[in-house]
Amino acid sequence: MTQSIAVSEETLEKLKKVSTATLTTQLFKRGYKQQFLVGLKPLSKSFKTFVGEAFTLRFIPAREDMDNDLGDLKTRGEKNLQWEAVEQVAEGQVLVVDSREDPRAASAGNMLVTRLMRRGASGIVTDGALRDGYELAEMPFPAYCQETTASTRPAYHRAIDMQVPIACAQVAVYPGDIIAGDQDGVVVIPRHIAEELANDSYEQELREQFLFTKIDAGAPLWGTYPPNEETLKEYEAYRKEMGV
Repeated sequence: MTQSIAVSEETLEKLKKVSTATLTTQLFKRGYKQQFLVGLKPLSKSFKTFVGEAFTLRFIPAREDMDNDLGDLKTRGEKNLQWEAVEQVAEGQVLVVDSREDPRAASAGNMLVTRLMRRGASGIVTDGALRDGYELAEMPFPAYCQETTASTRPAYHRAIDMQVPIACAQVAVYPGDIIAGDQDGVVVIPRHIAEELANDSYEQELREQFLFTKIDAGAPLWGTYPPNEETLKEYEAYRKEMGV
């Protein structure tokens, strides 16, 4: 299983220092054409990036004979796989929810997201909706969704399975995949390439920061982006000067 492949803290820290744009470029170079969760946006602006291991949760449509607990809020959590998932998410993990891209009811709200944050989770990602959007926007916690809604989850969703392969925004997510996000969105990184992707992405980010300074100073695209031999020599000199 991919979860048995170790991912070091150094790798995770490097991934935190690069953008989703850089990550998708490096994934594309390796043949992964679409690992970006299109359409999902962060509610909070109080963080720059986040990284964590995927803990998956899968929803199916609700049905009246199976989801008839709306009148008994005191016991709703006792037989609820959604509650179980929240209580099993470990420190540093990201709860990734397959809501079938259906935003008519919330995948979670302020209470569950706060519990995730207090347990040390790195974030929550759903291809559906979240409720309590105003409160979540004020929290220092990565929470991504397609929409916000006031409708409660059992109106349209039933939590049916966790820690299984899921689809989120039409991207396959396996338990243990590495989830990385910034203010632009979220990328899914297959665990077995996380280390090499982190190294190459970090290098690309350093190089492009240098190239941006040249473009910003008036240099033409040709010979700068992508860099020609002369520009690469300038970059190497810059790295030595900066000690990076």
